[in-house]
Amino acid sequence: MKDFKRTLITSALPYANGPVHIGHLAGVYVPADIYARYLRMQGQDVLFIGGSDEHGVPITLKAKNEGITPQDVVDKYHNIIKKAFSDFGISFDVYSRTTSETHKETASEFFKTLYDQGKFVEKTTEQYYDKEAKQFLADRYIVGTCPKCNNDKAYGDQCESCGSSLNATDLIQPKSVLSGGDLELKETTHWYLPLDQYEDWLKGWILEDHKEWKANVYGQCKSWLDGGLHPRAVTRDLDWGVPVPIEGADGKVLYVWFDAPIGYISATKECTPEWEKYWKDEDTKMVHFIGKDNIVFHCIIFPSMLKAEGSYILPENVPSNEFLNLEGDKISTSRNWAVWLHEYIEEFPGKEDVLKYVLTANAPETKDNDFTWKDFQARNNNELVAVFGNFVNRAMVLTQKYYNGVVPALGDLTDFDKEVIETLKTFRAKIEKSIENYRFREALKEAMELARLGNKYLADSEPWKVVKTDEKRVETIMNICLQITANLTIAFDPFMPKTTEKLRGFLNVSPFQWNQLGDMGLLPVGHVVNKPELLFEKIEDKTIQEQVDKLLATKKANEIAQAETSPAKENIAFDDFAKMDLRVGTIVEASKVAKTKKLLKLTVDTGIDTRTVVSGIAEFYKPQDIIGKQVSILVNLAPKTLKGIESQGMILMAENADGSLSFVSPDATLKNGSEIR
Repeated sequence: MKDFKRTLITSALPYANGPVHIGHLAGVYVPADIYARYLRMQGQDVLFIGGSDEHGVPITLKAKNEGITPQDVVDKYHNIIKKAFSDFGISFDVYSRTTSETHKETASEFFKTLYDQGKFVEKTTEQYYDKEAKQFLADRYIVGTCPKCNNDKAYGDQCESCGSSLNATDLIQPKSVLSGGDLELKETTHWYLPLDQYEDWLKGWILEDHKEWKANVYGQCKSWLDGGLHPRAVTRDLDWGVPVPIEGADGKVLYVWFDAPIGYISATKECTPEWEKYWKDEDTKMVHFIGKDNIVFHCIIFPSMLKAEGSYILPENVPSNEFLNLEGDKISTSRNWAVWLHEYIEEFPGKEDVLKYVLTANAPETKDNDFTWKDFQARNNNELVAVFGNFVNRAMVLTQKYYNGVVPALGDLTDFDKEVIETLKTFRAKIEKSIENYRFREALKEAMELARLGNKYLADSEPWKVVKTDEKRVETIMNICLQITANLTIAFDPFMPKTTEKLRGFLNVSPFQWNQLGDMGLLPVGHVVNKPELLFEKIEDKTIQEQVDKLLATKKANEIAQAETSPAKENIAFDDFAKMDLRVGTIVEASKVAKTKKLLKLTVDTGIDTRTVVSGIAEFYKPQDIIGKQVSILVNLAPKTLKGIESQGMILMAENADGSLSFVSPDATLKNGSEIR
């Protein structure tokens, strides 16, 4: 394996059409951050690149739906995303955006270089055109049925149900997202990257030279290559994006999947004037962290672009995770079915590392995994609090109790001591191997095993009992416990940096280097440690239930939004309608009807008289809350006896899709008896 001088880490650019959620974190940003922090601890030259993708069609759709400009959309969400990443502790060296001038210049220059070298194919083809909107439609403006899995909400470039990459013309019964209408094919001219010309090279580079890539990445690439590659358009008919920088290309912009990965290059330019050594020096190792829906773009299209340009290095690895689901359902920005990072930071202050721990411990590295709030609580309480935190707290408290915070000397070692010390020395190699093979879940498990080792050693050694008969022995026990504690600040630093910073504060030490992991002399004899606090705190059922209720409310709102409105009933004659006497009345008394769940007994002042009405609204309104409420009442409905009470009319209610009821009431106070017509 080649010994590289530096590492360039890129992380997929999130669309700036919504905030970042836990699916993004588990798939891309947490593993990329772990890798970057690990390499920095080794003293390596590392550049960690991030930024917002601001030219995708989802941006323009969001702007259209909200009646604002695309720039308004990206400004809002770029700032939310950037702040959330910073607050969460994702250690980007730069977090840029693709609407920057540097990016516009870089992307334009890249396109122009390939254009001048004759690397594109210019083709006039028939593409979908929306007659009503009077424009050609980019892939994401087209929806239809996926030809591979029959999902009827597939986009023109991808089916998010089965993950297949598509062309808009592949869709069955395509429709316009803008107008909802049918589409026609119309001629337009675009520039294509002839991927078929790079097919043989890609087969050698990926299938032969990179068999070490993760199975999901290698397999998806092989599937594409086995199916044969075709030219891919790198321009689109849109007014939002980087303009195509050649004459005769008015109204055309660079395709987002040509434009976006160049954002890694432009961000590097913003970060350092020595950007070329990270992109053009063979001594640089480039690693792309992405989700599985981006594999084709980062392993086939972007490398083909770099190869065509000729002066850039290629990625050494593209570790891609699978998807993280939420409470058994696919995470969805459009359905608001997500745990949003910026909201988590507000609602769980100081618990950024708890989420990092849970997402890494449950990372979808080889298959789709599920995040549940119950599992989040269990991992915090049963692992972080009961194992890691428990060991640290007991070791630190006993040091204060026995030695006023002074590290005691290491005396004669028992066989048990020697076994523990030898075991401690094995952790660095195991964690290193896992991280360097992008198995971060496995690496975190090994780090937690170190905490378990300390916890078991302390429990089995029982210094609180031994101190009564052998104080010297206790000094050795506590020295070993403190050295393990110090080693935990190294082992967990790539995974839980805010926690290890806090723990170093307890120990009164500066950060250690990675190669010190396993050292039994991190804390010298006589060193004074500080009084500890709790490293973690238990998360109560009430807190978790609040999050579950929040998701249930979202699910209910989605069901209401997606519910179909019942069709109109048959027409009636106006004379039939005119027979109904509808009035405004006021509820003056209300009480529950005994032995029923749904019924309330209401006394209503109709302006004509005061009468009793029995209404099935008890599940939605408390009697005391509706006294004084003005309502609409049908006063000439024939009386009906319900539960022994004669009901003399009907209160008009509107029923929502979820079955809930709301009063149909005037928006201003009216005189009781006012007619409704």
